[in-house]
Amino acid sequence: MKLRPSLFLFIFLYLTNVLALKSQSLTQTVRGTVVDQISQSPLPGANVILLNSDPFNGTATDMDGNFKLQNIPVGKQHFKITFLGYKEFILPNVTVTSGKEEVLTISLEENVILGKEVTITDKIEKNKPLNEYSAVSARTFSVEETQKYAAAVNDPARMSTSYAGVVSTDDGNNAITIRGNSPNGLLWRMEGVEIPNPNHFSNVGTAGGGISILSSQVLTNSDFMTGAFPAEYGNALSGVFDLKLRRGNNQKSEQTIQVGFLGTDLAVEGPFKKGYDGSYLVNYRYSTLSILGKLGVNIGTATTNFQDLSYNFYLPTKKSGTFTLFGFGGLSSQFADADKDSTKWNSFYDKFNWDFTSNTGAAGLTHFIQLNNRTYLKTSLVASGTGKTYSEEELDTNYEGIPQGELNYGEKKVALNSILTRKINSRHSYKAGIIATEIFYNLLNTELVKESGSIETRINEKGETMTLQSFAQWNFRASDNVTFNAGLHYLVLTYNKTFSLEPRASIKIELSPKQSISLGYGLHSQLQPIGVYFAKNRNPDGSIFQPNKELGLTKANHYVLSYDHSLSDFLHFKLETYYQQLFNVPVSMDPTSTFSILNSEGGYTNEALDNNGKGRNYGVELTFEQFLHHDFYFLLSSSVFDSKYRATNGNWYNTRFNGNFATTFTAGKEIKTGPGFKNRIVGVNIKTIYAGGLRNTPIDLNESKLQGETVYQDDEAYSLKAKDYFRTDVKFSLRRNRPKSTVTWSIDIQNVSNTKNIFGDYFDPLSGTTKTSYQAPLIPILSYKMDF
Repeated sequence: MKLRPSLFLFIFLYLTNVLALKSQSLTQTVRGTVVDQISQSPLPGANVILLNSDPFNGTATDMDGNFKLQNIPVGKQHFKITFLGYKEFILPNVTVTSGKEEVLTISLEENVILGKEVTITDKIEKNKPLNEYSAVSARTFSVEETQKYAAAVNDPARMSTSYAGVVSTDDGNNAITIRGNSPNGLLWRMEGVEIPNPNHFSNVGTAGGGISILSSQVLTNSDFMTGAFPAEYGNALSGVFDLKLRRGNNQKSEQTIQVGFLGTDLAVEGPFKKGYDGSYLVNYRYSTLSILGKLGVNIGTATTNFQDLSYNFYLPTKKSGTFTLFGFGGLSSQFADADKDSTKWNSFYDKFNWDFTSNTGAAGLTHFIQLNNRTYLKTSLVASGTGKTYSEEELDTNYEGIPQGELNYGEKKVALNSILTRKINSRHSYKAGIIATEIFYNLLNTELVKESGSIETRINEKGETMTLQSFAQWNFRASDNVTFNAGLHYLVLTYNKTFSLEPRASIKIELSPKQSISLGYGLHSQLQPIGVYFAKNRNPDGSIFQPNKELGLTKANHYVLSYDHSLSDFLHFKLETYYQQLFNVPVSMDPTSTFSILNSEGGYTNEALDNNGKGRNYGVELTFEQFLHHDFYFLLSSSVFDSKYRATNGNWYNTRFNGNFATTFTAGKEIKTGPGFKNRIVGVNIKTIYAGGLRNTPIDLNESKLQGETVYQDDEAYSLKAKDYFRTDVKFSLRRNRPKSTVTWSIDIQNVSNTKNIFGDYFDPLSGTTKTSYQAPLIPILSYKMDF
């Protein structure tokens, strides 16, 4: 039986009534550190003031830049931070709850012309990235957004589909296409270090998966970039998630329990011992996804399990700098057994047993040392690994399983990073670093050859290789209104000695306190998925050869022009246009094939490839946003774009992801209820997406019937455009502050109208017809969370 939205609304209203307790005047402690934006050196004597406080509530930072404000009322609070010679900083809409202390790190920007009276005010803006070297196509996002946005479910990738130029490629996972690029062009970083794809149920050669491994409990404000990134970012073509970890509370032990349809979480944090500034933060989650199936929600016939662990240990020393031990790990598996009754098979694929596992983890140690008040060195050592297995059996007429082959892909990495950042003066700063990554691989792929009935090995490789990267970037503030960034990045794969030397540059000109224009350029490159290099093909004489061993890097020139206008302190408009020229793209050597790596959504292709392909993406993006004001926010983003590629035959085709347009409206309102309107907050959030459908290649039905499998009309690659995509998600929440805890109930109804959005078509050998596969139906996600 399926639950209807009206029933969820009834449950929600009932819980609202049950939790309608008498209002209390609750307060919390807000503390943190004030540092220089570039050098990260502490700023002693900076003033931190709670705005609109009566009586006055403010303090000054100590010699280490630390501050502490007590008796801060729960709710949304605004703070002003000032320091002589730096821009005054306004920090708005800090969510203060009774369940946990709020611990902040605040970065101040130094005035270019020293000695003058401080008159410039800098406000935190979500459209402004944390990385001071980013001038275009970048913005910061908060953990609160991943928790608040409808259908985000604490996942940065799902949340990002509210942004201009970002489109989901499949409701069933969090893979995203950015500006028409393949989802595989995305780079994930954590604490400044590249990490493996941090998602459950991820395939090889992908940047997305079913559910994020990372808990929002361990993340803090981070950056998301969609083009022309600064020189420190390498091995990425489409975008970057630059994730930052939150430190645990080093003065007080705190816990969070969260129970929901997706999993049960437990987070603990606190100091190691009294008087020591170090802290720990650990989050563990175990899957409860099977509950959805029992409620009648169609999540497939497979048995699904997952669990994950995230942690961050902050270990400062008195003279040797600060050490941080961080990491994450995720175990996920799915399996399905075919029904041994052929009358119950609705399609050809119902007669297969299959088993899939996807495990991912990373553990890192960082060392941060302030060499002087203008220079710091950060060094990281990270070990990571991924393991993917898949096996399949087809039931014969006697319901005996016939093996179809197996995948067993293992990849481990050990990376050493060292980055020096120096602020020369208020105008000039630079950052330079080296990144060495040793890659160990163990790859096996076997497939059943129908003609011979034997299992053939497609990939069987074990070995190691290395990538070396280095970069240098310079930030020059010609005035308070003009900032210039320039840099160079170098990347080489030692396996076949392919390399790329990549210039990057950007300039931002503030036309007025409320308007600016920015121009950015970057040459970017990316390795191929490791298994692609080891694909095996047969010569006409039957001998085996590896055609892809010398494949070069895929490369792209990014050009971006941006106009930014702050209509008020809380209203923001942005218009950005871009052009991406992709070249050195791997395409099939077969002149009759239209295969290009730009359309890949995962896996290792066995095609024989060369680097003669091209691609181009161009478009215009509009963002109109109201930051939280009077307890209301909205984000309207729209993009019009074109994405094409050139195959080996010289013809240009639409890419799989060329939907041509996408519009997203995200909004929410917080309603204070109950006596006093202080301690109980109802949240109503909505997200609506209207976008062009994904593209598909027509199926040759007659040839498919002859071969007993899907055969495409390759000369008409991606000529079919699916029906336009439409989906609305709504989320209701109730947050209740109590004397020593905060409780939040929420229900997130995804695809509330149960719209059947098309994913693609396939040939079903059982019926001899083509069938359509659809994206996710209505899915309700109920959650209970308590901070204490």
